[in-house]
Amino acid sequence: MAKREILIVDDNPNMASLLSEMLDVFDLRSRITNNGETALEMIQSEDFALVITDLKMPKMSGTELLTAIKGKHPNLPVIVISGYNVASAEGQVVEGLANGFIHKPFKMTDIQSVIEQFL
Repeated sequence: MAKREILIVDDNPNMASLLSEMLDVFDLRSRITNNGETALEMIQSEDFALVITDLKMPKMSGTELLTAIKGKHPNLPVIVISGYNVASAEGQVVEGLANGFIHKPFKMTDIQSVIEQFL
């Protein structure tokens, strides 16, 4: 059976916890980190089925993280979440590389759709 652990990358601990709790409803395990650098280290040493990342984060943005992940792990699905409208250049990167985009505020059905599509 394939590993079904999901990596959540969000600098807002409340949002990360909410996502983790939603995934728990679907019997999915998750790991949380608050920055892109740590996320990349975790992806190198662990096997994740999916990454959900916030778009706007300090130090390394979700766009930079997405680009780095897809450069080394092109088959790892990455979902980007954001409460902001995506700027044109940033939007092109997200649209070209991300496997999906979820607008905040999101609903449980948005998370369920991602799970059904990628796991």
